[in-house]
Amino acid sequence: MKKRILIIGASGQIGTELTTYLRKKYGSHKVIASDIVEGDATMMKEGPFEILDAMDYDAVEDVVMRYEITDVYLMAAMLSATAEKFPMKAWNLNMNSLFNVLNLARDKKIEKIFWPSSIAVFGPTTPKKETPQRTTMEPSTVYGISKQTGERWCEYYHNRYGVDVRSIRYPGLISYTTMPGGGTTDYAVDIYYKALKHKKYVCFLNAETTLPMMFMPDAIEATVRIMEAPADSVKIRNAYNLAAFSFNPEEITASIKKHIPEFSISYEPDFRQAIADSWPQTIDDSEARKDWGWQHNYSLEEMTREMLENISKK
Repeated sequence: MKKRILIIGASGQIGTELTTYLRKKYGSHKVIASDIVEGDATMMKEGPFEILDAMDYDAVEDVVMRYEITDVYLMAAMLSATAEKFPMKAWNLNMNSLFNVLNLARDKKIEKIFWPSSIAVFGPTTPKKETPQRTTMEPSTVYGISKQTGERWCEYYHNRYGVDVRSIRYPGLISYTTMPGGGTTDYAVDIYYKALKHKKYVCFLNAETTLPMMFMPDAIEATVRIMEAPADSVKIRNAYNLAAFSFNPEEITASIKKHIPEFSISYEPDFRQAIADSWPQTIDDSEARKDWGWQHNYSLEEMTREMLENISKK
C-alpha cells in the first residue's frame, strides 16, 4: 500500500519528534515535513521539507498533489497561553488550517487526517476528576474554544462526507527535545532546565494545581497508533480522551529532589492559573484503551529520570 505523509507544523514541539519517529518508521523520503519556518538542521537534512503556510489552501493543496500525499498530520496551532494574547490570530490559524485539510479529504485528495485536540476543550463546569469521554464542555479560553469547535467539525466531516479524520485530546506534554510553545503546562518542562541550571524554580501556577500530563514518547506513540488502527476500531470521530499520569508542582518537585536534593520551588501565579483551574485534574481514557489499544509506558518518576539525564547532555 502506498503511503506518503505530510506533517504540517513539523517544526513545533510535537511535530519535531513526530517527524523523526515517522521517518524512521516509513522512510525519510515518504515523510514530508513542512512549517512556516525551517526545521532544525537534522530535520532539514534527513528528508523533504517545504515552507508552508497552513492557512493557505492553494499552497497546501499544491504540496499534497505534488508529493501524492495520502496522510496528513496537522500539528500547526497556537497554544493556550499565547492564544490569549492574540485571540483572532489564534482562531484563524487553528480553524482555517483544519478546514483546509478537511476540504482536501472531502474532495478525495488525501485519505486520512490526524488533528490534535486538547484537554483545553473542557471548562470550569467539567467534572475535574476522571473526566469522562462525553461530558460538559464549556471552554473558557480561545484555544479551548477552537479545539472544541474543531472536534465538532471533524465529526461532521466524517458523518457527512466520510472523511477519515482521527483525533486525541492531548494532556500537557513534556519533552527534552524541543522547547515548549506557549502552553499553560509549559512549567513542567521549564522546571527541569531550571533545576539543573539554577537549583531553583519560580512557578507560574500554585502548588496544588494538579493537571493531566504525558511524556512526549507516549504522546507520539498514541498519535501513530490511532492513525494505524483499522478504521472500524476508531469509533469516536471528534477526539479521544488520552491520559498517562497527573501531578501538581509539589509532586514534580519531589520527583526532581530525588536526583537534585538542593532543588527548591517558589510560587508566583499569573494569568495562566485561571486557565489551569478550568481544566481537569485526571482523565478517564478507557475508550481509547478499549477501542485501539492505547497504553502509556512512562510514570512520573521514569520521565523525571530521562528528562534530567537528557537535558544534562545538552
